Amino acid sequence: MATLAAIFPFSAVGGDDLSGLGAAAAVENALVQAIAAAEKSVVAVARVRKEPGADSAHLEYAPDPFGHKVLPIDPSFVPNHYGAGVVVDRRGLILTANHVLGDESDRYYITTSDRRVYRAWIKAADPRSDLAVLSIDGADAAASANMVPIRLGNAAGLRKGQIVVTLGNPYAIARDGQASAGWGIVSNLGRKAPPVPDETDPSGKTTLYHYGGLIQTDAKLHLGTSGGPLLNLHGEMIGLCVSQAAMGGYESSASYAIPVDATFRRVLDALMQGREAEYGFLGIRPDNLKEAELAAGIQGIRGRVEQGTPAARAGLREDDIITSVNGAPIHDADSLVLEVGRLSVEAVAHLGVIRNGTRQTIDVVLSKFPVRGRKIVTVQPEAWRGVRVDYASAFLESDQPQSFRSIVDGAVVVLEVDQSTPAALAGVRRGMFISHVDGQAVRTPKEFRAAIAAKTGAVKLRLVSSDPANLVLVVPPGS
Repeated sequence: MATLAAIFPFSAVGGDDLSGLGAAAAVENALVQAIAAAEKSVVAVARVRKEPGADSAHLEYAPDPFGHKVLPIDPSFVPNHYGAGVVVDRRGLILTANHVLGDESDRYYITTSDRRVYRAWIKAADPRSDLAVLSIDGADAAASANMVPIRLGNAAGLRKGQIVVTLGNPYAIARDGQASAGWGIVSNLGRKAPPVPDETDPSGKTTLYHYGGLIQTDAKLHLGTSGGPLLNLHGEMIGLCVSQAAMGGYESSASYAIPVDATFRRVLDALMQGREAEYGFLGIRPDNLKEAELAAGIQGIRGRVEQGTPAARAGLREDDIITSVNGAPIHDADSLVLEVGRLSVEAVAHLGVIRNGTRQTIDVVLSKFPVRGRKIVTVQPEAWRGVRVDYASAFLESDQPQSFRSIVDGAVVVLEVDQSTPAALAGVRRGMFISHVDGQAVRTPKEFRAAIAAKTGAVKLRLVSSDPANLVLVVPPGS
């Protein structure tokens, strides 16, 4: 960690006095400079909800004290739902927290530091990372001219006790675009977001960061701070603030931020392009170690290996104890989910394993994790004759019954089929599994695209099916 004297020399604020007023002035100067370096990149996000039963022209605007409806472009407008965001591209791309977003019918307005208000749309949203990117209409030249992208830092070297700065829109008081600041220290690292169970997910672990990885800070992150940056003293964003609702029995919850690391940058890059953020999938249902193993000081996790998954193909066994993933130690089931989840699709996971008392390394090429929740993707892969395919594992937990898992290995799944296209007319339907293209085996979307790249005539698709009469479909060329 750089010292304050290295960032802002004490001679500039009080000589070499390292105590008393000189030290306080140096800290003050560091905070002022960090805020000044980043605040032009922070925006206020207003979410306006459509009134029930109304058409899209009638929105839920907040009334002024006299009962008149105030428009979002009016400085006195107070949104019912609000948050913060950071500019990540001069083309008008705004990063925020996914949980700031609402229903599909909601409208979004961005207020920049120079008090300009712009209508924004969701370019992409990923529920697993809790990240989303909003876009201001690129035709708005004024918007692009006033966008100042934030400087991204690196959270990898963070230590407890480092001073951090927050910028955001607490309780919508920064709706004029003037972000409110706070400061504190890094309280802890690798924290887990508090689970919030509901009917759709009893575990309450809806994001990757419910399994760990969050920055904890004692800087207060009030309602509306979500989506704002957590800064270091250089004015670089090293985390994205995600204020958490208070849990029962506590006056307030801890303050957290999503770290700017390799996973963050990978997801952000995909969302800025409007693409889906993808995560690696191993195929193990974790289970705790035996009492004797724990007593012997062994750390790790074992699990049930699902058939047809990368873990099964790599030869993992039920009694194997996984002790590390790419060198990161595995302490429990959550740490296994987190470390595998940090990796991308088709990444190689180097697993440290204890098998029959012997330590060894097993390399596993990961497939695609089936992300739950509402994903928003505006740039889809190009369809072939009306069909889009995906990794078979993407359907494992949400769309396919347990008994079907053992026979989908070595195939891609049909994700979408456009109506009235050659694929649809040939009988291709969503949820079918394709194992061969004109006799060529395909296991991944990349292999599928390579197999059909040069095809101009009719193409035979072999299916994984329990019905022998429907093993092959012939897709004619497009018109």
